[in-house]
Amino acid sequence: MEGPVFSVITVCLNAGEKLKSTVASVLKQDFTDYEIIVKDGGSGDGCLGKLPTDGRIRVFCEKDTGIYEAMNQALAHVSGDYVLFLNCGDSLPEKDILRKTADFIRQHPGRGIYYGDTFCERTRSTVASPRRITPFVCYRNIPCHQSCFYAKELFDRKTYDLSYRIRADYDHFLWCVMERGVKPVYMGFVTAAYEGGGYSESRENRKRDGQEHRKIARVYLGKGRVLGCQLIMAATLAPLRRFLAENPRFSGFYQKVKSRLYGNKV
Repeated sequence: MEGPVFSVITVCLNAGEKLKSTVASVLKQDFTDYEIIVKDGGSGDGCLGKLPTDGRIRVFCEKDTGIYEAMNQALAHVSGDYVLFLNCGDSLPEKDILRKTADFIRQHPGRGIYYGDTFCERTRSTVASPRRITPFVCYRNIPCHQSCFYAKELFDRKTYDLSYRIRADYDHFLWCVMERGVKPVYMGFVTAAYEGGGYSESRENRKRDGQEHRKIARVYLGKGRVLGCQLIMAATLAPLRRFLAENPRFSGFYQKVKSRLYGNKV
């Protein structure tokens, strides 16, 4: 018996109402060929009891050391062709996202990774994704993890490297592109709403985030290419652009300008 088209993975630990809202956004989809895998690390707040009864929801409880081990544990239960990770608090903002994605995959088969734009709840703006994944994009601006649909076979070959606490998803994406030769394809529509303000964005973790980013980039891009990317970022005022992107007052305008530069639809 064939499995579903999509496996939507949500990992949680004492997630409260956020788990319920994330799962509800998937259950509202007008495309029904999917499963929802909830991987719980031992919640004591009753969040699992708030989930609706639906045969497409599969719940697995197992202790873990952090989000990436939880994701690896969830991957062991996947039966879908494509995997989407939605963290608690993130969502599918429109009811037709899975249908549009399935249609796009049928029209553009065999690409391995399909991605779109991301709506950021914190800044209330749509974050534009690049139309093409170039080496510079791999260094600076890969698509948001929650907006990427991965062929399940990519995780059969490599799961998340637990030596990275913050950037294991970045490591896996670059491995797919630079080592496996995957050519991700941009779908041209918003595929997820991202809550923002997550673990990697807290002030105390940004230093480690930067360290892991530099290490991974050097592994896949090499020191010379990394240096070239750093020079480009310095010349294009990266700190100012980050301020504009993260500030709710300026983010909407900044993202529209970036989208036009990428050649995306606005």
